[in-house]
Amino acid sequence: MSGVTAYVGIGANLGDARGNVLDAVERLRRLDGCAVTGVSGLYRTAPIDSGGDDYINAVASLDTTLDAESLLRALQGIEQAHGRERPYRNAPRTLDLDLLLYGQRQIAGPTLTVPHPRMCERAFVLIPLLELAPAIMIPGRLPARCFESAVADQAISRL
Repeated sequence: MSGVTAYVGIGANLGDARGNVLDAVERLRRLDGCAVTGVSGLYRTAPIDSGGDDYINAVASLDTTLDAESLLRALQGIEQAHGRERPYRNAPRTLDLDLLLYGQRQIAGPTLTVPHPRMCERAFVLIPLLELAPAIMIPGRLPARCFESAVADQAISRL
C-alpha cells in the first residue's frame, strides 16, 4: 500500500469488551485505504480517572493512504457501530479508538491532536505500542521507551 504508518489505541470496558476489541481489529482490516500491519497482545487495565470494569486494550499499526482526519472519521464510525456514547469525559465505553500517531506528523487541530496528548502517560497505550514498535519515536518528543518509568506504577497485565 505504501502509505503512512499510523498507530491506533483500542479499548473497551462495557459489554463484551474483549469481543469488541477483537471486532474493532477486524473492522480495521476491512477499512478502505488501510492495511493492518500489526496488532499487540491484549492487556487488562483498571480505569483511570473513572469508574467501571477493567478495560481490555490493544494497539494496532496501519499502513494507510487516508489522511489523518479521514482516518479519524473512519475510527469514529467503527465506534458508533459498537454503540459508543460520550455522556461525560472518561465515561465507560463499549469501544474507544484513538489515533495515537500518524507517521511523523504533529497535528494540532480542533478535532484531532497527534501525537495523542496523553499517550505517554498511560500504560494501556505505551506498553502495547512498545510491544509493536520497541524503537518508536514520539514526534516532537523522545523515544517512547523514555516514558516507561512514568507509567511503571500503573497496573497492567497481558492476557
